Amino acid sequence: MASREYHHGEMDIQAQQATWHGFIVGGTWAALLTFLIIGYSTLAVALGVNWMISLGLMAVFGLAVGLFLNLGGRWIATVVLLVLAALVTQALIWLFTLAL
Repeated sequence: MASREYHHGEMDIQAQQATWHGFIVGGTWAALLTFLIIGYSTLAVALGVNWMISLGLMAVFGLAVGLFLNLGGRWIATVVLLVLAALVTQALIWLFTLAL
């Protein structure tokens, strides 16, 4: 049986580094999205701030943090899509209140 000699620092760790980087980026995205959703809900529902002002504040915060952390175009697109989803939701709420 042939023995293998161990040489410290010669192992290829590219896969482990990519996994760790993906974990950190995913965790950052999840934390920021959770903060944006809870922040918007807190401002609009619990504190009674106008929903449009709450949405604007959270959108500006989300874009600023994304630019500061260099999260890239996908993050900006995600924030824009969240704003559009909130606007559609508010439009539906407005339409349903008109029907009552």
